[in-house]
Amino acid sequence: MHPCLFSVSYAGLWGQAVDPVPAFVERAARLGFSSVMLMGKRPHLSPLDASAAQLDPLRAALQRTGVRCEVVAGYTHLAPSSAGEVPVIEMQIAYIESLARIGVTLGAGIVRVFTAYETPGQDLQVSWQRVVTTLREMCDRVAPLGTTLAIQNHHDLGLPTDSLLDLLAEIDRPNCKLGFDAWSPALRGEDLYAAARKAAPHTALTTNADYTRVPRWRYRPDLVNYERQSPDWVRAVEFGTGFIDYEGFFRGLREGGFTGPAVYEMCSPVAGGGAAENLDAKARAYLAWMRARGLLTA
Repeated sequence: MHPCLFSVSYAGLWGQAVDPVPAFVERAARLGFSSVMLMGKRPHLSPLDASAAQLDPLRAALQRTGVRCEVVAGYTHLAPSSAGEVPVIEMQIAYIESLARIGVTLGAGIVRVFTAYETPGQDLQVSWQRVVTTLREMCDRVAPLGTTLAIQNHHDLGLPTDSLLDLLAEIDRPNCKLGFDAWSPALRGEDLYAAARKAAPHTALTTNADYTRVPRWRYRPDLVNYERQSPDWVRAVEFGTGFIDYEGFFRGLREGGFTGPAVYEMCSPVAGGGAAENLDAKARAYLAWMRARGLLTA
């Protein structure tokens, strides 16, 4: 596997330090990452802003540092719209096609996508079919560019690993793969080795972050006692110190033949705060953990 840093980590969305994209590429190089995954929305790589004035300095930074842009991260929600007259699905197809075209100019051959969240009153079969047909069209539209779509196991639909693999088989496009994440199956109690081993042959990238569970309690003055709350709060921590079985997860990926980008992300509030120094320390700790286990080729 080779190390990749996700620009969402330095986008300020959870109180972190904010880097313009060229500065983020420079940072990734200093930290020791050989490639980057760029967030396909503001403040980083939105199609609305992807003019020559933005892309030329970014391409120059990639060339100067030798860092590769491997993935552009799309943000999709492919459920049927409650406003049927609004072409929400068409907008998202155009968005992903735009990201793929931008990615090609930067050397990226992968666009990350999501499926759909469940919404009240939704017919799940209708939603499933909408996701399948939309992802098929997206794949067909980006195929001439040489782009692969990678479905991350993040949104509700197709979330369990077996369900996700069923979805992938039904989409049935050679340029549709997985962006397989340990966080989701770990929270839902899946065996991470087994899930990763099963998903690995279909996986284009893996996105990694570690978390700790924080039990929640609420004081009940009428009982002079505390009442346990559910679910736990989940908080991002230094890689390798949380509850996710990354030893088993990476063993499964490696035995399954995965050799793609291992992407480190900080896409939630991070223990220690959002200052650049803390974020950099967390990114270095990820590289150290991965290298100590012989998981990285660069």
